[in-house]
Amino acid sequence: MNKTEPILIACEESGIVTEEFIKLGFTNVFSCDLMETSGNYPDHHICGDVIPLINGNCCFTTSDGVDHEIKTRFSLIIAFPPCTHLAVSGAAWFEQKRKDGRQQQGIDFFMKFTSLDCPRVAIENPVGIMSTYYRKPDLIIYPWQYGHAEQKATCLWLKGLPALTPTNNVKEKMLGLPKNKRERLHYLPPGPDRAKIRSKTYLGIARAMAEQWAGIVKEDNK
Repeated sequence: MNKTEPILIACEESGIVTEEFIKLGFTNVFSCDLMETSGNYPDHHICGDVIPLINGNCCFTTSDGVDHEIKTRFSLIIAFPPCTHLAVSGAAWFEQKRKDGRQQQGIDFFMKFTSLDCPRVAIENPVGIMSTYYRKPDLIIYPWQYGHAEQKATCLWLKGLPALTPTNNVKEKMLGLPKNKRERLHYLPPGPDRAKIRSKTYLGIARAMAEQWAGIVKEDNK
């Protein structure tokens, strides 16, 4: 992939995945979220609605105040649509969320990323209802496959991308930990930052995404 081709990391506040592409020399990679980034690259972050951007040919201003114009479609989009109303971890509240429309809103937003004018797309979400409403994921990955001794399952739906290859299997170490350690995110106490912490991509997974997907042979944008 040409390092000047535009890349969009959708619904990423942390900037973790974006930073891994920047480290590889990609100059035209941008994260987008309704919140300002807590990451290291506000000059690569767009604070606002991602939907007007997802098919490229768009203009936007990054958090450092600089205006940008993308004159093509994006060459790669990695999307992390909110999972609050979709993940099975919240199944106890599904009935109420169906009644008040919150779950359908979550489904509709997720589905925006399934028909993009983009040759390479990855959509990430925890195990949840999209395996039924959309289709089964192309693969399920775990933090312990990428150097983190935790066991949270993550689903990936892929278009034009190969499955991620594990980089550092620490399953044995993970299995030796007490449940509250290997399921750390599940045991986080309630608080204003709980959802933000739970949604952050593990560094090992972010690095694998950048290193493995950035090496794909370039396709001509048409």
